[in-house]
Amino acid sequence: MSISFKRLIVGRPLSNDRLGEQMLPKRIALPVFASDPLSSVAYATQEILLVLTLGGLACLHLVPWVAAAVVVLLAVVVLSYRQVVQAYPSGGGSYEVASRNLGPWAGLVVASALLVDYVMTVAVSVAAGVDNIISAVPALDSYRVVVNLGFVVLLTAMNLRGVRESGRLFAVPTYLFVVGVVAMIVIGLLQTAFGHAPVAESAGWQVRAEPGHVGLTGPALMLLALRAFSSGCTALTGVEAISNGVPAFKPPKARNAATTMAVMGGLSVIMFAGITVLAMIGHVHYVDDACQLVGFPGNCATGTQRTVIAQIAAAVFGGTHSVMFFYIQAATALILILAANTAFNGFPLLAAILAEHRYLPRQLHTRGDRLAFSNGIIILAVVAGALIYAFNGSVTRLIQLYILGVFTSFTLSQAGMVRHWNRELAGVSDPGLRRRMHRSRVINAVGACLTALVLAVVLVTKFSHGAYLVVIAMPVLYAMMRGIRRHYDRVARELRPQRGGIVLPSRIHAVVLVSQLHQPTLRTLGYAIAARPDTLTALTVKISDEEVNALRAEWEEREIPVPLTVMASPYRDITGSVLEYIGRLHREHPQDLTAVYIPEYVVGHWWEQLLHNQSALRLKARLLFQRGVMVISVPWQLDSSDRVAAQPPYPASPGAGARVG
Repeated sequence: MSISFKRLIVGRPLSNDRLGEQMLPKRIALPVFASDPLSSVAYATQEILLVLTLGGLACLHLVPWVAAAVVVLLAVVVLSYRQVVQAYPSGGGSYEVASRNLGPWAGLVVASALLVDYVMTVAVSVAAGVDNIISAVPALDSYRVVVNLGFVVLLTAMNLRGVRESGRLFAVPTYLFVVGVVAMIVIGLLQTAFGHAPVAESAGWQVRAEPGHVGLTGPALMLLALRAFSSGCTALTGVEAISNGVPAFKPPKARNAATTMAVMGGLSVIMFAGITVLAMIGHVHYVDDACQLVGFPGNCATGTQRTVIAQIAAAVFGGTHSVMFFYIQAATALILILAANTAFNGFPLLAAILAEHRYLPRQLHTRGDRLAFSNGIIILAVVAGALIYAFNGSVTRLIQLYILGVFTSFTLSQAGMVRHWNRELAGVSDPGLRRRMHRSRVINAVGACLTALVLAVVLVTKFSHGAYLVVIAMPVLYAMMRGIRRHYDRVARELRPQRGGIVLPSRIHAVVLVSQLHQPTLRTLGYAIAARPDTLTALTVKISDEEVNALRAEWEEREIPVPLTVMASPYRDITGSVLEYIGRLHREHPQDLTAVYIPEYVVGHWWEQLLHNQSALRLKARLLFQRGVMVISVPWQLDSSDRVAAQPPYPASPGAGARVG
């Protein structure tokens, strides 16, 4: 039943030879890897307005300048990462660039930053998508967290089915969103040009500035503008995902990835700039608390304000009951929720690379039934779901933890690329190639300087608003990965084969554990005898005189050709008595090997396992820590185990099998 349920959710397993079928063409790779930056435009303008209105409506004149700075930064970062894609097509992205050029410490800093960022991408994208659903259906507000978690579960199931299959599902909403937003921008600008500018529903509402933010001037106004800029930089989240996912592209991988990144950058700039312009034309006023709005209809304590993109869509398309309004809301909600797919692709890929380099558990490098990195997908979903639950699905609260990790990876990656070009230039003499390398170095140097500046701004302006949690999480992840690497290195040193090859033990002493004389015991004794040890003993622990006397009598009656040794246990401690005997045997023969044979029942139901083998499990757990001791389990299959044995193996791939001729 459990396997059938798994097949329903995940689908039929795919064999290794079908990995090439999971490679993505550009039209599918764009929604798979770029849905995050494309969807970020839906709330980037909103975050700028949200911060600037803290100082009242008078501060909204800064919106164009803040948005222009975000556009310039986005263009520089996209150009910079195109250099990364072409220079490092193996898919490590920022992590590989920093590791190779700045050292392992920098690579781990980038990795910890990206892992945090991917988790935040899922939490923020899903929460923002649910916000837009609630804008269209306000009655769902009381079920916000449940709806959020439901979408996380749905995304997890879709990604567990594999990259290519999930990519097809995500392509349609992404393109519907792009077409809808571009159409909204064009129609809104045409309406403005013909003298019928769209007016947002909040245009006539006044805003009560927060205490301490009224009449800001000088440094205080500059700090507010910088905070708005840092919030608007959410438009850059996910830009690096394409550089991490280059191996998933169809050949030529680097060229296709670079082209996809250029398309993504162009669309992001057009949509972000267009939404911001329409927000200014329509005089959108947006705040976190609806009670700050003078003129807000209904109960501000329980009501919610529509998102910025919802207000623009209503103004352009003639109200909140128009078909196009619901189209924009549905497309926005879908792409925001599916934007988490960028993280569901980036996180497992990065975790797999880190696991390959022994910085994370090796299980994260293993592909699941559908050739996806299933373990990484599940871990990402669990952590993101926990964040959504902890922060009640609030975009405003979650967004404060966002983008700090993004710009940490941006900065170190671009600095690493500058060093990369310096090293490459030292070995190149062709003038044309050197000019291209010089141009690339300038692009990456500018990118490093700008992103470092933004990182400082984000850290200062967001630290007290929740970013301190990320500042704590990143060093913890860094220390954890260093610890995992030290563990793997230590184990590798201990397991390194010594000179001389295989060393045979001087003698082998076999001990068969006996609780009663039955078929499993006889099979175990027969297996131990067939192994031809130097000595063979059957060991039982005396719990009661009656049981031991009955066992001895049956032993003699059946003429078992193995001596039976009885260990007294006045405190009825089977495990301790066996360990005492094995320990004494090892002390008497320290150069020899002790082989302990344990009969075990094999059952078919989980509840049967609770009724059997508990003593055997405890013994094995303790014996495995004894040096010079080998533990051998000898199974005896009960009838109920036949149901498991009868289950079919994984189905073969279509077309698989032997061919004749």
